[in-house]
Amino acid sequence: MKYILALDQGTTSSRAIVFDCNGEIVSRAQQEFPQIYPRGGWVEHDPNDILSSQLGVIAESFVRAGITGEDIAAVGITNQRETVIVWERKTGKPVYNAIVWQCRRTADYCEQLRKDRLDAYIYDKTGLVPDAYFSATKLKWILDNVTGARERAERGELCFGTVDTYIMWHLSKGKIFATDYTNASRTMLFNIHTLRWDEELLKLFDIPLCMLPEVKPSGSHYGYAEVTMLGARVPICGVAGDQQAALFGQLCVDSGSMKNTFGTGCFLLMNTGTKPVCSKGLVTTLAAGTDWNVQYAVEGSVFMGGAIVQWLRDEMRMLRDVSDSERYAMRVKNTNGVYIVPAFVGLGAPYWDPKVRGTVYGLTRGTKKEHFIRAALESIAYQVYDVAKVMESDLGSPITSLYVDGGGSQNNFLMQFQADILGIDVLRPRVTETTALGVCYLAGLTVGYFDSIDGIRSNKKIERTFSPSMDERTRRRLVEGWADSVRRARCE
Repeated sequence: MKYILALDQGTTSSRAIVFDCNGEIVSRAQQEFPQIYPRGGWVEHDPNDILSSQLGVIAESFVRAGITGEDIAAVGITNQRETVIVWERKTGKPVYNAIVWQCRRTADYCEQLRKDRLDAYIYDKTGLVPDAYFSATKLKWILDNVTGARERAERGELCFGTVDTYIMWHLSKGKIFATDYTNASRTMLFNIHTLRWDEELLKLFDIPLCMLPEVKPSGSHYGYAEVTMLGARVPICGVAGDQQAALFGQLCVDSGSMKNTFGTGCFLLMNTGTKPVCSKGLVTTLAAGTDWNVQYAVEGSVFMGGAIVQWLRDEMRMLRDVSDSERYAMRVKNTNGVYIVPAFVGLGAPYWDPKVRGTVYGLTRGTKKEHFIRAALESIAYQVYDVAKVMESDLGSPITSLYVDGGGSQNNFLMQFQADILGIDVLRPRVTETTALGVCYLAGLTVGYFDSIDGIRSNKKIERTFSPSMDERTRRRLVEGWADSVRRARCE
């Protein structure tokens, strides 16, 4: 077999990427799908859009590469995490739209959990804080609000899964009902110490165990995609939530190694080895691996990363294409005092404030479109800065460099500003599709397509290093302005 097929099902698009034995991209295809906003702060997807777009790009990637399913050694799947889908076990038909990780409909319920002093209880078991970001309260909402759903779930008629589970179930024609450690660890139902669905948490959220999938290590033999789906009976052997997949794709497999993915959101992860680290403001989660000896990571999640640039394009109509943002930002020397706090769905780490909303400060008569666009890009880097500083505190030592990936890492202005505001080198690999590359490595290692992690280290090549050039006085002034803007946003 010549290739590994990586399926990357993201928040705004589905992708399929064909990799060769050197970790190089042979072909790729991408298709966006609609975002659904039923109410303010609510975000949904049609599961049929997720599935059809994913199947469509598989076919397109095969055509672009001039291959068939017979040429694929294994499939790896990576996915938007925390997003919840509930479907009928018999038919595969969803009972409700997918509730997306960004959705804030359960924020009040999570606030009540905190008032009931259950936050420490939940963190001790899951490494997570009570927040609408995670899956448990979304699943509870479906069972409580979709007519007959709870009764059907208790009878074993319904399946729950994150997006990886839903895709595997359909690729296998219902034969695979499973997820991996990394996705399970984001549900707020999985005990990251015992590596099992936690019965006490299931009771707390009133979730029937029978509707939950089997949980396996990320690099495992999950089963087979059927011939009718891929044109051949191909093993699915690597599954990981997108951020843990990117951590593995960057080969951050040693304690202390870290990366940031600039996608729809921003996700800074640091590998902490075989023992979980209690963080001050971040969450503890499971890292991807190829066996039962698990590793842990600390993570800071920024809800609005590249999504703010999409907002400039789609809603504000300031851009024709997201790539234009770099050109506009570089037309001006600074933002002319403008700060954007992009709390469209609340603020994630390290604030965990679901009620704050997006705000703009510093507008004057002299503010131009270029200032506004630059402020939007800078807001991404400021949010990563906030998370990185908490991570430094957790480490007890300064961060010296940052590996980056994701679509936003192609924006040279953003990467340089990130290096300037952090005061460290930012390293961009030649292959920035590290989310897909991570599950390529996981699947390939599992089936023997790759020999070992040491054997694939030679694949990692740095395309560009961004070194800081900003003086300390300017950096301090900009960071203080950002901190002041966040304080004001949270007080309003």
